[in-house]
Amino acid sequence: MDTVRNSLNSFNGAIGSSTFGRIFRLEGSGHEKEIKNTRFTTEIRAGLTTFFTIAYIIAVNASILSDSGGNCVCNDTTGKDPLCAVNPEYNACVQDLSRSLITATAAISGFSSFLFGFLTNMPVCLAPGMGLNAYFAYQIVGFHGSGSITYGLALTAVFVEGFIFIFLSLIGMRQWLVKVIPQSLKIASACGIGLFLAEIGLSYSAGIGAITGSSATPLQIAGCPPEYMDENGFCKSHTMTNPTMWIGIFCGGIFTAYLMTYKVKMAMIAGIALVSVISWPRGTSFSYFPYDAAGTNRWEFFKKVANFHPIDDTLNVLEWDISKSPSHFILALFTFLYVDIIDCTATLYSMARFSGVVDPETGDFPRSTLAYCTDAFCISIGALLGTSPVTAFIESGAGIAEGGKTGLTAMTCGICFFISMFFAPIFASIPPWATGCTLILVGCLMMRQIVNINWRYIGDAVPAFVTVMFIPFGYSAAYGLIAGLLTYTALNGGVWLTKLVTRGYIVPDDIDEQEYWTYKPQGRLPWFITVPKVVAEHFGHGGAPRDAASVKSAESQAQFRTQSKDSDDQELETVVVIPRDEKVLRQ
Repeated sequence: MDTVRNSLNSFNGAIGSSTFGRIFRLEGSGHEKEIKNTRFTTEIRAGLTTFFTIAYIIAVNASILSDSGGNCVCNDTTGKDPLCAVNPEYNACVQDLSRSLITATAAISGFSSFLFGFLTNMPVCLAPGMGLNAYFAYQIVGFHGSGSITYGLALTAVFVEGFIFIFLSLIGMRQWLVKVIPQSLKIASACGIGLFLAEIGLSYSAGIGAITGSSATPLQIAGCPPEYMDENGFCKSHTMTNPTMWIGIFCGGIFTAYLMTYKVKMAMIAGIALVSVISWPRGTSFSYFPYDAAGTNRWEFFKKVANFHPIDDTLNVLEWDISKSPSHFILALFTFLYVDIIDCTATLYSMARFSGVVDPETGDFPRSTLAYCTDAFCISIGALLGTSPVTAFIESGAGIAEGGKTGLTAMTCGICFFISMFFAPIFASIPPWATGCTLILVGCLMMRQIVNINWRYIGDAVPAFVTVMFIPFGYSAAYGLIAGLLTYTALNGGVWLTKLVTRGYIVPDDIDEQEYWTYKPQGRLPWFITVPKVVAEHFGHGGAPRDAASVKSAESQAQFRTQSKDSDDQELETVVVIPRDEKVLRQ
């Protein structure tokens, strides 16, 4: 073992000191902004962990988007089956569409993650976002095309959204939005996303199936086999008896946490791989390929092992004639905009904070403009391939928890997605209960930041709690942050108005504990804030007449203020330096 360890250390040292290591700022590269404790093999392992955690999106996204029917045409003339739910020809088209979407999802996820990692050097992977894909398929296009606009027109809305995002990023809107959010809310959004991950890990769609919805309560204990679920997906009986749930808990959760206790490398990958291999054989009560229609269909696809399906049904099918339904097109566009801008912005910041690259003074992270522009560009490319909006994935936290700190993590994940285009049957067959407990463990790691919230002042504590609570309960990072911001504005706005009306007489006793907040954070401000100030200065704060004498007087006052400021700065510098330098103090 010592020989292997020494060989790995030598290999990592050689990579770190090379030009390659300097590009990604690995430890030992000598770069002025070298990232501590970064090693090439650790980044590769972290990328594999993220990929195995996020690989479910290949099959899940294709399944959700194919429910829209894509460009398949329903030719039912009897009127008995208007949505072609049981039409053999239509269902054959949808199945072919689903396999095109599997390739498209893997392709855009690979391209986006690799490009994002290379350009930003951040360990964050991009893929078509969960939630947005459901909104795209079931609300915009509708089940089998029963929605307000067609599949092609919805893709056009996504394509246009990407370029609007680029514009907003270039003018500094998205960066300013991150900086202007109160510090406690930013921390709370990261913690809320951690709980959101845990909730996903507990659900049936991408987890172990320990909880489900209920008609009497928002959530209820689940864990029943599929045959004991009603048409709404609620457990009628036999709760907590599903073998897949217990396989996921013990072989994926307890086993992985046990390995993490001893700091075992690749603990999360080991847990995912163990549960997957156990779940592949047919004939068991916890098989991912049971002897039913769905299981047999997955088994037939899994047996192909290596298979590439061309993107012939979804490639470049955008429709530009928005006159068919202009109001619904605009509604879809703006819904994608405000949900995605808050969701992706909050997720990117949370992942940056989790990986430790956020500047505590400016509240920003390196290459933020490039990061937002890359994300926006990938949204438009994804629309050309036929997928819903691409976004930063919160499952990237799994790779960060495994030690990933640079773009090599995202690039590794991207390469795995590219490979999965040719081995889609394998990667699409990782059962959800194999990754469920991994998401729960990542949520646990992200929740550790909750102690940094300012709990001392109620004006910061309550909005932060609302954010943490609403993200998992509302099943949306975007709406959770919106709820927190509205609470913050209402609560602290009321305190400010009370102080204003009473001329500072009525203020909270602990107002000194409040976090400092300003709409003018450090760094470059967006144009809509700087332009009014420049215009006002240009016109003399309201266009007051200025003669030669007033101008000269103003110049004299400005010169005096400059000299006074220089003098004050020198005094301030002296005051700061004297206590720190004992020699100066003695002199």
